[in-house]
Amino acid sequence: MQNQAANSSLDNLAKSENNSKELALFDLDHTLLDVDSDYLWGEYIVKNGLVDEAQYRTANQRFYEEYIAGTLDATEYNEFVADFLTTLPLPRLFEIREDYIKTEIEPHIRPKAISAIQHHIEAGHDVVIISATNDFVVSAIAQRFGIDAANVLATPLEVKDERYTGKLTDKPNFKEGKIYHLNKWLEAKKEQGVTYSKTYGYSDSKNDLPLLEWADVPVAVTPDDVLHAHALAHRWAVEDWSI
Repeated sequence: MQNQAANSSLDNLAKSENNSKELALFDLDHTLLDVDSDYLWGEYIVKNGLVDEAQYRTANQRFYEEYIAGTLDATEYNEFVADFLTTLPLPRLFEIREDYIKTEIEPHIRPKAISAIQHHIEAGHDVVIISATNDFVVSAIAQRFGIDAANVLATPLEVKDERYTGKLTDKPNFKEGKIYHLNKWLEAKKEQGVTYSKTYGYSDSKNDLPLLEWADVPVAVTPDDVLHAHALAHRWAVEDWSI
């Protein structure tokens, strides 16, 4: 009986070790892309006459400047973005989104980003795109990188009765909010028997300092001035992925 118990424990340990993987976390805007997808979405719907130009562009520019300055109210901003989504049925929104990605996003995908993701995939690592942008936008862009919705962490927008409501279903996936959503995702993976022995984090922004400090291997990608200084001071890797 003791030998059976010992063998069982060893089997469980082996299973745990076999399910222990490595995880690579990639920010989206100005990391995988050389643009801000959220901002470009706003510019796209203005350009195509889907919203009032003067009103939307003024608000969108203000929010973008607050994001760069690190003062953005992420809930207010995401509800502003989600308001347009309430005006159309899902099939029409999906058509608009597809054209937006083809015309506005695909030309700005960084080749070095594709290479980095492919490197992790080939090494057998799990890859997650983790973005402050809403899940309506991010989930579709992630597909261009070969990442499915299960491995996308973004600001969650509410859908009821096949329509967007203009509300969030949880906290914005922004700054410390990324750690909140990441921990929920990790708990779900743990329930599936998957844990991670090493984590990598890639971002361009000072807003992602909580995420990069959480990662075992932080990488500052074409970083802003604040992140660049922090990365140098802490001897983090700094990479230039600019196109």
